[in-house]
Amino acid sequence: MPLRHDIRRGALLMLASTALFTAMGAVVKLVGERIHFAEIMFFRSVLALPVVLLIVARAGKKPKLATQRLPQHMLRALSGTMAMGCAFYALTLLPLTEYTALSFTTPLFITVLAIPFLGERVGIHRAGAVLAGFGGIIVIALGQGAFQGAISSWVAIGMAVAVAHGLFSAMTTLLVRSLSSTESSTTIVMWQSILMTCITGLVMPFVWVWPTPGDWALLLMVGLVGGFAQVMLTEAYASAQVSSLGAYFYTGILWAIALGWLIFGDAPGIATLAGAGLIVLAALYILHRESRLGVKR
Repeated sequence: MPLRHDIRRGALLMLASTALFTAMGAVVKLVGERIHFAEIMFFRSVLALPVVLLIVARAGKKPKLATQRLPQHMLRALSGTMAMGCAFYALTLLPLTEYTALSFTTPLFITVLAIPFLGERVGIHRAGAVLAGFGGIIVIALGQGAFQGAISSWVAIGMAVAVAHGLFSAMTTLLVRSLSSTESSTTIVMWQSILMTCITGLVMPFVWVWPTPGDWALLLMVGLVGGFAQVMLTEAYASAQVSSLGAYFYTGILWAIALGWLIFGDAPGIATLAGAGLIVLAALYILHRESRLGVKR
């Protein structure tokens, strides 16, 4: 079925999904004070399964698990699990705004990794944007006291893990692109959800802590909010082209600033805002260039 291009509907859904994903991050940060981040990942993965089935049902398709590329699906699930693990762990160490800004590095890593893995040629414009984006990371680090001995070891670890999230997310994106050449989106999503649930389930005996009633509520909220956000994101991409929706994704930094201040009392510094601005502008410029050059994601 051809894509129906409804930019207004797509933009509204993208804005809503971005707000919900940021809210999920805030909830992960709250419950992460008492529950191991791997346990939170397990509940997020388990509760994603019915959401995936809902998406498949709404698309009028039957779940298809038949595949001849199981090793690639396993690699994609592993990279996705690592990306989620880095995200959830970084949220336990960093203010919400700093984490959100650093998570926007995914397009930068996609551009870099596409050179060796896909043989893409990156011109001076995109290369300059990547350097500017990584410069934004340095600006945020300087604001935390990096290179001056003031930054704490845990903050440094949190920043490194948040950047690693961008790297693993980029790897996941490229693996999905490779799988899409022979596999349907339904097959990819189904294997992703099943394998990620299995991977996170293997860790449970080593990290399990019985949640309190309040923690159960927060864990349920992580799953439900994340699930609804995923549905809205899927509907957004079904409504309009990815290139026309990219800018709306970066409104997440505004939600992060608001929720970080309201819930945790964290006010971002000038360095964080300046660094976030560099990363977002770099990512948007890369999106603009790829849209002009016809580079397929």
